[in-house]
Amino acid sequence: MATLEPYAGVSQSPVSNYQPTRGAVIKVLGLGGGGSNAVDRMIQLGLSGVEFIAANTDGQALLNSSAPVKIQLGPRFTRGLGAGGAPEVGEKAALESRDEIAEALAGADMVFIAAGMGGGTGTGSIPVAAEISRSLGALTIAVVTTPFAFESKRRMSAARGGIEQLRPHVDTLIVVPNDRLLDIADKHTSLEVAFQAADDVLRQGVQGIAELITRPGLINVDFAHVRSLMQLAGGAFLAIGHGRGPNKAVEAAQEALCQPLLDFGAVDQAAGVLAHFTGGDDLSLHEVSKAFDVIREAAGADAEIVFGATIDLALAGEAQVILIATGVGGQPLNAIVAGASEMVIKPRSASTQQNRLPEGETAVDPRQARPAALPVSPRLMEWVVAEPSLAAQAVDSNDLDEPAFLRRRRALLHQRG
Repeated sequence: MATLEPYAGVSQSPVSNYQPTRGAVIKVLGLGGGGSNAVDRMIQLGLSGVEFIAANTDGQALLNSSAPVKIQLGPRFTRGLGAGGAPEVGEKAALESRDEIAEALAGADMVFIAAGMGGGTGTGSIPVAAEISRSLGALTIAVVTTPFAFESKRRMSAARGGIEQLRPHVDTLIVVPNDRLLDIADKHTSLEVAFQAADDVLRQGVQGIAELITRPGLINVDFAHVRSLMQLAGGAFLAIGHGRGPNKAVEAAQEALCQPLLDFGAVDQAAGVLAHFTGGDDLSLHEVSKAFDVIREAAGADAEIVFGATIDLALAGEAQVILIATGVGGQPLNAIVAGASEMVIKPRSASTQQNRLPEGETAVDPRQARPAALPVSPRLMEWVVAEPSLAAQAVDSNDLDEPAFLRRRRALLHQRG
């Protein structure tokens, strides 16, 4: 019996017009010491689905990096000896290595650039790298930290200058003032741990956005949606919250909304809000939905909100949310960058948190002064007890249906001015 030959006009594929699609190509570029440390931390914690690149003028530091792709910036100009804290040296080194940077970033749909501002390499090279990234058509997101107030006015001045040069070359700029970390850290925190925490904030900002796209989870978000949110004009703010127990997702959302890293009012003013929850396999869709409601209530009525949730088996009984407010507008970002250079460290007692005041001003009664920032839990309740007048001021007979953490934020905003 003769066998039938397939008809030439019919495809043998079950779906004749199917074309396999590739996922979004995401690359992370760490510049200088702070950026390279953040990249190493991401690699150490197993962030997958992204390509890592470290670039530095310091040849020895670059040799110690775990990044699979390494770029020696300005090998002829700096000879691998670093930038000596001079941003102009970092800029010239990056310009010398333009081709290497472009080659490493080629083909990316999204590029994260991480750097600690104030030094030579990160501050000087990041505007150059960002300009190259955008010229290649990639969505370009910069996550940078500003120096601690105790470091020096020169470093803060360099950081401010670098941020202003960087701003026109990125789609989203997230600035995290290291000094805000002092409002979270215990007073006995060592200097080494403080700087490690600063590097880790860079890591969490990048990871929170990247994993929305790269990791399938309870609630998935596509690249196009994230891209539209990240291209909203204006500043961006980052906050991280944690929770434990049966209400862990809601607690994480409340902590993020009340955290020092998130400028007061940023969520209210944001054109877009991105919230990425991560928890163990006991994280339910129901509790995440309740946490989403908390964030939705805090955001402005017209804000575009993108939610995502992924599972990490190491977080059993816990939840974490990374909250990013975008399209906030230029003024809040300018205020953070400018204000950080004027902060001075004041001693803090165990029971209450002292304000940081501009130089030349004297301290006033803490009950009359606006707290520099709201502490993260569990010290949140200590703050409420220490400042009963502020807590009472937040409540009237018509406000009892409003969540307590929103009343506290509203009171802070009212007292701020």
